[in-house]
Amino acid sequence: MAALNATGTGQKIHNFNGFETRTPFLIGVAGGTASGKSTVCKKIMEKLGQDSIDHRQRQVVCISQDSFYKELTDEEKMLANKGLFNFDHPDAFDNDLIYKTLNEILNEKVVNVPVYDFRKNSRKKDEVMTIYPADVVLLEGILVFYFPKIRDLFHMKLFVDTDPDTRLSRRVLRDTRERGRELEHILTQYTTFVKPAFEEFCLPTKKYADVIIPRGADNEVAIDLIVQTIRDLLQSHSRFQIQGINHDRRIVRSRHYSDSQFMRIRKMQEYQDMTIVSELRMEPSFLKNQK
Repeated sequence: MAALNATGTGQKIHNFNGFETRTPFLIGVAGGTASGKSTVCKKIMEKLGQDSIDHRQRQVVCISQDSFYKELTDEEKMLANKGLFNFDHPDAFDNDLIYKTLNEILNEKVVNVPVYDFRKNSRKKDEVMTIYPADVVLLEGILVFYFPKIRDLFHMKLFVDTDPDTRLSRRVLRDTRERGRELEHILTQYTTFVKPAFEEFCLPTKKYADVIIPRGADNEVAIDLIVQTIRDLLQSHSRFQIQGINHDRRIVRSRHYSDSQFMRIRKMQEYQDMTIVSELRMEPSFLKNQK
């Protein structure tokens, strides 16, 4: 997952997935609907103490792919209100805007992200979320790994893997309580669009993940390993600031990560290998139900 390159001066440059880490560290968090992606990101922010910091000063920020849903036509809104519009299809997202936004983030620009209203199925007018330059940026969403040009921007890719029955029950509770949806429409949408789209578009992207997180936000071990990796990155950046290498965090950044950080990545990979072995020994519950 990680590689080291050497410059002509003998200076080592650390790479993640082929990208020199001289830009904000971009982490993609994918997984099925209601798998716990946003909760995993929230826990990461909380454990790093970033959730209580003013958004202008945060070193770690989180963005949702849901913010980039396309605007619907009047006809599409009517279908959406009946649970007959496929929000889980790749074409439902403004992928050009996602790509443009991520590139601006990587170039340390201040960006404005749309705010989506799930009750009205449209972007909120005259309201945006401003993202200021940060050291680590998380983008979570069901299809963040689907498009190659977007997927290739990530320095690290996480896939939150949760049992299908658990995801369905969570979606029902979320959509009835938070989004004012009727149960009949939720189940119709799930069986007609959500489940088939997950199997066709989301699940195949699991192979691109550097780390798979079984059980989602309940997996404290995996989350703690990721948090420690991010903490090491932030501490490394702080050391360079103290040494005077980086005087203005919004203009110049030069990061050279320590070997301990790559040991952390290796531990994460070892954890992943053990998980795979464990999963091979256990029959998934949804397969049992199909017998």
